[in-house]
Amino acid sequence: MLRKIRVIIAVLFFIGITLLFLDFTGMVQLWLGWMAKIQFLPALLACNFVIVAGLLMLTLLFGRVYCSVICPLGGMQDVFSWLGGKVKKGRFRYRKPHTWLRYGILCLFVLLMLAGVHSLVMLIAPYSAYGRIASQLFAPLYAWGNNGLAALAEHFGSYAFYPVEVRTVGVSALVVAALTFVVVAAWSFKSGRMWCNTICPVGTVLGFVSRFSLFKPIIDNTKCVHCGRCEKNCKASCVDSGNCLVDYSRCVGCMDCLEQCHAGAIRYGLRKKVKNPQSSAPADGSRRDFLKVSALVAGGALLESASLKVDGGLAVIEEKKRPVRSNPVRPAGSMDCRHFERHCTACMLCVSNCPQKVLTPSSKLDTMLTPELDFTKGFCRPECTRCSELCPTGAIHRVTVEEKSSIQTGHAVWVAENCIANRDGVHCEACSGHCPSGAIQLVRQENGRMVPAVDSERCIGCGACEYYCPARPFAAIYVEGHVAHRII
Repeated sequence: MLRKIRVIIAVLFFIGITLLFLDFTGMVQLWLGWMAKIQFLPALLACNFVIVAGLLMLTLLFGRVYCSVICPLGGMQDVFSWLGGKVKKGRFRYRKPHTWLRYGILCLFVLLMLAGVHSLVMLIAPYSAYGRIASQLFAPLYAWGNNGLAALAEHFGSYAFYPVEVRTVGVSALVVAALTFVVVAAWSFKSGRMWCNTICPVGTVLGFVSRFSLFKPIIDNTKCVHCGRCEKNCKASCVDSGNCLVDYSRCVGCMDCLEQCHAGAIRYGLRKKVKNPQSSAPADGSRRDFLKVSALVAGGALLESASLKVDGGLAVIEEKKRPVRSNPVRPAGSMDCRHFERHCTACMLCVSNCPQKVLTPSSKLDTMLTPELDFTKGFCRPECTRCSELCPTGAIHRVTVEEKSSIQTGHAVWVAENCIANRDGVHCEACSGHCPSGAIQLVRQENGRMVPAVDSERCIGCGACEYYCPARPFAAIYVEGHVAHRII
């Protein structure tokens, strides 16, 4: 029964978090947005101490149930581990823990975080890794399926479904998501939860805490017949049936061993203190202090780092190219680039849920996959605050519509040689007519042509001027991002 309850809750979490990245209606996040905010690393970076304390308390009570119930990457691993079990049953064996590798990766993770090299360490952050997989691999399939239903419904005169754009946001994001999916899926198919217990920094931290949990699977050596069923079906490879031992730092609380034991020798209950040192998983005493210090350092360090196409009326449409900006344009609420880059885990929840499709992952190495605004497909509407409502890490602080309308994320820059008023002698009011803040006015030159003049003190950097500018291939007016946002 415990295993069935665990599986049901895990399935609900896995489906709910997946829908957060697939939904294009904006309704799912209203009901399930909290699932992203209770993920361990995002809550830690957001300095949400209530959630972090709750997850640590949950681990101290019941072990690593976070890894088997709440974490979406853990859910994906369980799916492929289950598929692997269909091919070969009883394929697992007890493996000695790779202690130095696990804690070495954790220390490297913390050091790179402190050094500001976030784009590399976030590749192994579990929630963000799954977010990239869901948004880059699953979301296009979901959109194609929706469009197929829309076409079928329209054929029968129904408009219950409507087609949506199948969006790709960049080669780098797609490649990273595909590689992560292949590695994690193949490893899980063959070796179960080895990723969680070898690579994942969250799994290492919670694994240290779970060694002291009150409730855990306990093997009664007086009832054990040493059949090995529990060991052969433990996807964490943490059950040593020969010695009736369980490595609780690697146990993810899946309850599979309870179901497999036909002798009733395994129970899930309150642990008892025993004098026999071999009643728990073998641990190297000389490493105990190192593990404790590593966990404390990791915790302290992590807490510190606490479409519509408009052609402008032209008959021939040439693809618009992105301008080269000195600084990227970050979403309103991100405060400044340093704060944003220290907290963003590149989970792409904001990218996949942006109604205007203006958020796109960066392709630069130092800011790889972190979202920035691209105005070739749309502009950031002042009345939209979706990304600030969704962000689980605090990289984008929540702002109201009123606050967003006064936040300057950048300013417009006019490029005279690209402007069709200068280049072709055509009268154009696209930028001034669509500017929501009234920061662009047309002024008359000596030759009589009307050209835009930008009031940088009123411009909020929404990108409407850049998006609506009919000049090709580069817009005659573009937004230059600000390192630090300010209120105007």
